[in-house]
Amino acid sequence: MAFIACVGRVLFASVFILSAWQEFNEFGTNGGPAAHLLAPKFHLFSKHVSSHTGFQVPHFEMKHAVAAAISVKAFGSLLFIFGSSIGAYLLLLHQLIITPVLYDFYNYDADTKEFNLLFAKFALNLALFGALLFFIGMKNSIPRRQLKKKSPKSKTL
Repeated sequence: MAFIACVGRVLFASVFILSAWQEFNEFGTNGGPAAHLLAPKFHLFSKHVSSHTGFQVPHFEMKHAVAAAISVKAFGSLLFIFGSSIGAYLLLLHQLIITPVLYDFYNYDADTKEFNLLFAKFALNLALFGALLFFIGMKNSIPRRQLKKKSPKSKTL
């Protein structure tokens, strides 16, 4: 059963590892296509957040955000493969931050093709988020092995 769980963790983490590897290979000096895709979406998201909450989102370089996302995905995936809850928390943090920014279906009308495409991808990332929550919940609900107390051997004379 432990082997099957390990294979499942490897297959699950492969989504994040392959994504991080692709973004790393395309990174270049300016953050690559990921930074170009993320920049307008993040700007729109920050305007949306500041108009609804009054909180001003700080400005930073998109290439730094992409580099941080690559690091979190890669490191979190490797820890997750070895069964660490810290890896699951890192991947959860990545999903929590990037999903509403990248898949901004809420900026489109429900009749458009973009809405349907972005909403489908948002739902898939929501499923990954749920799977990570399930892993963390199961990891915390299983009691740790307790050391068996050795009963003293009776001495026979």
